Amino acid sequence: MANEKHQIDVELEEAVAQGTYANLAIISHSTSEFVLDFAAVLPGVPKAKVKSRIILAPEHAKRLLLSLQENIARYEANVGRINIPQGGSKEGIKGFNMGEA
Repeated sequence: MANEKHQIDVELEEAVAQGTYANLAIISHSTSEFVLDFAAVLPGVPKAKVKSRIILAPEHAKRLLLSLQENIARYEANVGRINIPQGGSKEGIKGFNMGEA
């Protein structure tokens, strides 16, 4: 029964449901985990404060990557291509930086 699907009851608390704005992601990793820090960089403020940190096992990080790719493909099929400005840095739309620590 390797293909057996399990249902999970997911609870979403009100404070979490509101979400947190981020335009900066810093990704670092060790041999056993990936760390995703999400922060907001504001104009005129030289310091960004990390608002959320997610720690994933490497297998879960890869599952997240594949899920994001699948969802972006669905989005682009329904809404249209997401264009990312070309440049010398890793900066993307609205300054979202996908840097590595």
